[in-house]
Amino acid sequence: MTPTIPNRFYELIAKLRYTKFMLFGLFCLTISCNSSEDPGSPIEEIDPDNETVDPVGAALNYRNHCGGCHGQNLSSFVEREWTYGNSSEEVFQSIANGFTDNGMPAYGATFSEQEIQDLTDYILSEIEGKTLAMLEEENPDLSGLISSDDLSFRLETITDEIPGIPWGIEQLPNGEILVTERGGRLFLVRTDGQLVEVDNLPDIVSSGQGGLLDVIIHPNFENNSLVYLSYSRANPNNSSEATTAVARAVLNGNSLSQVEIIFTALPYLNSDLHYGSRLLFDNNGYLYVSVGDRGQRDVYPQALDNSLGKIHRIRDDGQIPTDNPFYNTSGAVNSIFTYGTRNPQGMSLHPETGAIWEGEHGPQGGDEINLLEAGDNNGWPVISYGINYDGTTFTDLTELDGMEQPVHYWTPSIAPCGMTFVSGDFYGNWTNDLFVSSLKFEYLHRLKMSGNEVVGHETLLDGIGRVRDAQMGRDGYLYIAVQSPGRLIRLVPEQ
Repeated sequence: MTPTIPNRFYELIAKLRYTKFMLFGLFCLTISCNSSEDPGSPIEEIDPDNETVDPVGAALNYRNHCGGCHGQNLSSFVEREWTYGNSSEEVFQSIANGFTDNGMPAYGATFSEQEIQDLTDYILSEIEGKTLAMLEEENPDLSGLISSDDLSFRLETITDEIPGIPWGIEQLPNGEILVTERGGRLFLVRTDGQLVEVDNLPDIVSSGQGGLLDVIIHPNFENNSLVYLSYSRANPNNSSEATTAVARAVLNGNSLSQVEIIFTALPYLNSDLHYGSRLLFDNNGYLYVSVGDRGQRDVYPQALDNSLGKIHRIRDDGQIPTDNPFYNTSGAVNSIFTYGTRNPQGMSLHPETGAIWEGEHGPQGGDEINLLEAGDNNGWPVISYGINYDGTTFTDLTELDGMEQPVHYWTPSIAPCGMTFVSGDFYGNWTNDLFVSSLKFEYLHRLKMSGNEVVGHETLLDGIGRVRDAQMGRDGYLYIAVQSPGRLIRLVPEQ
């Protein structure tokens, strides 16, 4: 498939494997700290006679390298428990040396000592005396009529009281909505906005990027009440290791029963990174499970003998379809549908064709939207439009025979999470367009589609907060989940 990108300038930069100078000097944008490839790098000493400080300054260094994970308004640093300390020296060391198991890259080789100190001072000074309530007041006013290229709409906040980080949303046939909270809680949002916690969940490991992640209901939910949860599960033989798992259960009111694990990605790893975890049913009732590379790009995504860095296709009870592309391949995990994937946190079913579309985080640049076909190799990490967080390259290839090109990629990155095609009768010219949530830039990104091609772009709800999920409800409305504060919002077109 032919890649579609914002403009020719970005394409040139991507193909030249842009350097740190180009990144900062030309467009000063990049992605969040999803992973690190270079832990414990030494700190660069300053020559007092030839001191070089990045001209864009600490604020833009924060925006470029930190805001994607920690919030452009530094929200994750406010009212937090500092695991590694919050003194100037401790924050300096955290930035310089990183914590790779928790997804924090080391920037000692990327920035000079002075730049790291400037960034440390910026973070600590900006959050001094601030509260989450104060940050909430800084959010843009989106209370009125909002105009887009093809539609005017209003936002209806169903609830703004979801604690923690909302990750996945799924509407029930009766209009109530299930919301996962990454810390390990599942909520049922009543039609009046009341929040009810659902109990009897499976044992969940909440650490780093792991926790309770996606939720989806069975296509025949009205008759069987089956709910599916993706989450990070501890290794029963080694509690320091975890993996992506899927549990199936019966929803009875605000409680789960008959909980059973139907999918476990192997191997378990001592890593908090790249669980993937998006769930999707196709029109034939098969369940697709996205699994990330767990931060081990050179080991797992291109090998078929493991579950990591793959999209899996299973039956609703966890059994494996015999027509899966690698079902009869010796040594292969027979649930694999596609492979060569980094951290896929978005999947959506095209409302007309029934095709499976997938979205994933790249490293620094190279976020992708892919149209999946059985047996595809999507290339990670052999081909990529991204680079390492420290500005170095890990591949010189953006294409190779036998590996699929993305339908669309972002360079610089937007940190895409949940996504959905708009369908139904309410949204006019939005119909069949793909809406992708952005963690990095805190907006909803509309990809205007013509068949399988991206023909235009539009940014919606700029500054609303880190958008974690976007889903079409069974009532025909588009819903988004936003964090800080945790909100469930409906987009209602102006009639």
